[in-house]
Amino acid sequence: MHELTIPTGTQAELVDITPHVREAVHDSGILTGVCYLFVPHTTAGLTLNENWDPSVRDDILRAMERAVPRSGEYRHAEGNSPAHIKATLTGFNLTLMVDEGDLVLGTWQGVYLAEFDGPRRRRVLVHVVGD
Repeated sequence: MHELTIPTGTQAELVDITPHVREAVHDSGILTGVCYLFVPHTTAGLTLNENWDPSVRDDILRAMERAVPRSGEYRHAEGNSPAHIKATLTGFNLTLMVDEGDLVLGTWQGVYLAEFDGPRRRRVLVHVVGD
């Protein structure tokens, strides 16, 4: 297993971690198999989405904010309930295929750490299993 440490710079952002995950896959030596990603945090998640146009990331974050606004009737005393809810919506794990020693991604796809309670240093666990 490989562990990535990803610093985030703002309260909410999508950080493209595709190059880091690709490096972990290459370092594993696995040519064909599956790459499992897991983020062990309750206010951050993982998602797969477009990596060409940065406005897509902004649109996603803005839509999440409209769906789960920072102010609301939340009962959690720490004040970060919206971050917990948004992380639940994105999910905490991804499963990606590996072929010829690289991630199998669509033309415009990238892997993102979704930060909802930053800035922080986040961990992403990467486990590559061969066929």
